Parts: sequence; C-alpha cells; structure tokens
Amino acid sequence: MTRAYWCVLIAGLLPYLATATAKAGAKYDNNHPRDWLAKQEGWRRRANAAQSNGFEAFPFFAAAVIVAHLAHAPQGRVDLLAMGFIAARVAYIATYIADVAPLRSLVWAAGLGCAVALFFA
Repeated sequence: MTRAYWCVLIAGLLPYLATATAKAGAKYDNNHPRDWLAKQEGWRRRANAAQSNGFEAFPFFAAAVIVAHLAHAPQGRVDLLAMGFIAARVAYIATYIADVAPLRSLVWAAGLGCAVALFFA
C-alpha cells in the first residue's frame, strides 16, 4: 500500500480523533450523543465542528488520491501531497480547538490546495 493510501486511511480516522477530543474527560451522554454534543460550548464545540469538517473534507481528498493513482502520477509527488494534506488537517484540528481562526483558515486552504494539486499531479 502506498503512503498516499495510508494517508487516506488516516484522513478517514482523523475526524474520530476530534470527536474523542470533544468527549474527553466529560460526563458524556452516550444515550443521546448528538444532543449532548450540540449543547457543548467552547473547545468541545469547536472539536465537534472540526470533526464535522473532517468528514466533509474526506471524500474530496480520497477521490483526489484515487484519481492521481489512476492517472499514474509520479508516486513521490502523490505521497508528498497526501502527507501535506494530513499535516494540514492535523493543524486544522489543533487550530480549531485552540480557537485560532486566521491560522485555521490558512491550514484549511493548504489542505484544500494539496487535494486539488493531486488532481493535476
């Protein structure tokens, strides 16, 4: 399996990291998880929002990696762009939770740029 494919797996799991962060150390209501998360404020609410954004970003990235592989793009370039996407997504989650909006927008754009670049690799 290529590094880029491993990155697809990681990108698919990253939203769950954000969800786990939102729930960490809290008296979590597993009977009504969505209601509980909707009532959260501060960093927990932002962690949940980062989780949602991760699920939104995932299909485009996964498709970009698959298209790059099908187009026989240079593997080194595909791997590098995929790893760049993962780095941007990790930074996105961290900056979202920390409430650093300008940097969050910048790393979000960097991740999107990596995914778009995969289509042209």
